[in-house]
Amino acid sequence: MDAKPSEARYVVFDTELTGLDERKNAIVSIGAVRMMNGKIDLADSFHRLVKPKNGLTWKSIVIHGITPSEVEEEQDIAAVLTEFARYCGSDPVVGYCVDIDLAFLKREAARVSLPPVTNQSIDVVPLYEWLGSRGNAPCGSNALTGRYRLQDMARAMGISANGAHNALIDAYITAQVFQRLLPSAAASGIESLGGLIRAAGKFRGGDRNTAVLGMCNF
Repeated sequence: MDAKPSEARYVVFDTELTGLDERKNAIVSIGAVRMMNGKIDLADSFHRLVKPKNGLTWKSIVIHGITPSEVEEEQDIAAVLTEFARYCGSDPVVGYCVDIDLAFLKREAARVSLPPVTNQSIDVVPLYEWLGSRGNAPCGSNALTGRYRLQDMARAMGISANGAHNALIDAYITAQVFQRLLPSAAASGIESLGGLIRAAGKFRGGDRNTAVLGMCNF
């Protein structure tokens, strides 16, 4: 974990789900982009639809627009998780509400007898909050308070947030948010990848994650 955060490789990802109950809902899409040396590599992206085990719900269709006909001929989660694990390798993964995504990845992996996801993870929300506690959140007069969605974070940082609830587009938006957090992290004295991961973990915890859960769509 000695790499400088601005020089490290990351996989920034998002999932689309049939719902937020990991006991009965499932992943319907995974999207990801790679970052290296602070740059987003759109040529090295990952986007797969998944045929979910229990089908789609009407509520999830309204949110992400993925219909039963679109996933009917797609691969099942075992094949997609295998591809995604190969894409990620050992790189740290970055996301918004990332613990929710990781919980679904781990549960689905266990269900189909695949190894669990063990990559180090960074959530842009607690990282932003930690930077804010140091007076270094990169929003200037648009500083966010209370509960906020990914799109709120993006717009406060001058990032276009059109096309939300598409896994690949949301991963790209998250990557741009993370890209803007890295200089603020350096200004806050974070000099290593390990330090960045620890800073992003300082605002995690049951109450905090429960509050974030209420802001997350599928």
